[in-house]
Amino acid sequence: MADNGEEKLIAVARHIAKTLGHTDTMTDDILKIFSNFDGRLREKLTEKLSDDDVEQTLNSLDRQISRYVNADRPIWSNSADSASFLASVDQLTAVVRDWTPIADDKNISSCLDRAEDLLQQSMFRLEDEFRTLVERGAESYDLTRSESTHPHTDYSSSDDDGGDFDDGSLTPVAHPITDYDITIDALPSGTIRDLHEIAKRMVAAGYVKECSHAYSTCRRDFLEESFSRLGLSKLSIDDVHRMQWTQLEDEIEKWIKAMNLGVRILFPSERRLCDRIFFTLSSAADLSFMEVCRGSTIQLLNFADAVAIGSRAPERLFKVLDVYETVRDLMPEIELIFSDQYCSSLRNEAVTIWKRLGESIRGIFMELENLIRRDPAKDAVPGGRLHPITRYVMNYLRAACRARQTLEQVFEESGGSNLDYRKGNDSSSSSLAVQMEWIMELLESNLEAKSKTYRDSALCSVFMMNNGRYIVQKVRDNDLGVLLGDDWVKKHTAKVRQYHVNYQRSSWSKVLGVLKLDNNFSASPNRGSKNLKEKLKLFNSYFEETCKTQSSWVIFDDQLREELRSSISVALCNAYRNFIARLQSVPDISKNADRYIRYRVEDIEARINELFQGSGGGRR
Repeated sequence: MADNGEEKLIAVARHIAKTLGHTDTMTDDILKIFSNFDGRLREKLTEKLSDDDVEQTLNSLDRQISRYVNADRPIWSNSADSASFLASVDQLTAVVRDWTPIADDKNISSCLDRAEDLLQQSMFRLEDEFRTLVERGAESYDLTRSESTHPHTDYSSSDDDGGDFDDGSLTPVAHPITDYDITIDALPSGTIRDLHEIAKRMVAAGYVKECSHAYSTCRRDFLEESFSRLGLSKLSIDDVHRMQWTQLEDEIEKWIKAMNLGVRILFPSERRLCDRIFFTLSSAADLSFMEVCRGSTIQLLNFADAVAIGSRAPERLFKVLDVYETVRDLMPEIELIFSDQYCSSLRNEAVTIWKRLGESIRGIFMELENLIRRDPAKDAVPGGRLHPITRYVMNYLRAACRARQTLEQVFEESGGSNLDYRKGNDSSSSSLAVQMEWIMELLESNLEAKSKTYRDSALCSVFMMNNGRYIVQKVRDNDLGVLLGDDWVKKHTAKVRQYHVNYQRSSWSKVLGVLKLDNNFSASPNRGSKNLKEKLKLFNSYFEETCKTQSSWVIFDDQLREELRSSISVALCNAYRNFIARLQSVPDISKNADRYIRYRVEDIEARINELFQGSGGGRR
């Protein structure tokens, strides 16, 4: 009766150890508890495992497993063989687990060494079978699917390839897509089930890394080939920095497509595949996913980093903005896909590069400031034309402000520390608005310095009028105007009007002055007649001189040119008409008026209407 009780207790102990003993220490702890409870229990367990059935069990497993381990064809080519092999591996794993806590017995220890060696051979063969299944599963699945039944596999952006496959390649290549809410099933469901069964055995036997390595090696090649088909080149940071800008622009376009497809389709598909193959084995799934995606992710991030730390020439802003917006828009997906502990470094690197791209954008605006400062003050343009730097800066800012929301974000991320001193008392202005106001201030100061190089003050006013008018036009009715505000526009519109007034005052006041009539004529007709003749002669001289001088001057804007001509014509023609009327009222002059009057009023108007066109005037 006592022996029967011991048998039952031993059976219970072994059952508990087998059921809960998923680790060596857990099994050993359970047996120690029972052994401490009754020292005879461990002896009984050892006795039960020390007879001939231990050798027989091990020999039987050795024969079964060796037959498969040494087979020269894939075990999984036959479902019966694969099921038998897995059953044998399960038995062997259980034997090793059961024997490990009592390995101090010499007979058990010897058998355990053989069992562990056999288990290792089994794991190596399972690893080979696992790799073969992944490779052949991908091959057979890619070759059998078609565009009509699996339209979601069209994830390439290649424009040169007309079909879904290239020379029988296993990697699909198709047309650009706009819907990223799709998933690629890279392996058939039957293959996934087989891989899951193998993964369970390898993880249970402690071969997690080996299983993960076998899986990730195959899938990593698939990802790298996929990105290669998308046109993404493996470029070092130095390679990127040595590129011509036009070539880099093309590479950025390819990168944007690859980044979107990678983060939104390829990586989630790999995540889903890992979760299915390593179902209930979360740590193995996370490790495998990281090893599969790490290389491609680093390749993508390194390119973005190279762009971020590259040249900060102003013309690069728009492509850097594209890279910044791509990373920013994909950050929610990146944080979700790479949320586990193994991928934390990739997630953190993406955030770091995102911030670095923002620093690059802010640095580009600083370089724009330097470009304005460095533009020589003596570099004025003939005829008071619109200066190239005005055209460049205003078109640049106007184009940049199409990405106003992104730029707002970029400058707010900096904390605005480098712009605080520029805000003054207006703390309500956004950091981007302050930045734009500062650039406009620099531009205006540069233009004022250039205007001082003109010897003619009237030409100085024409130059400032041209550039001021262009600036106001480019600010109105767009995002740049929203940033600068209505008050800024009104202020600078008033400046343009003042330049107009200054021009007329400094340019035509002398001409108008000689047409001014006085009372000398009524006091002394002869003297008055002579005075009128002299005035008319001076007028002709001044008028011709002014027209000749200003014949090369340019007003670029059609409306401004007509406004200026009209204001000059009204003021001058009215005064000239009154003067001629007075002149013709003098008896000794009226008879021979044509001898003195060189210009009719119509001639004055015609000459004025020829002004401000210059050579090439009016072109934008």
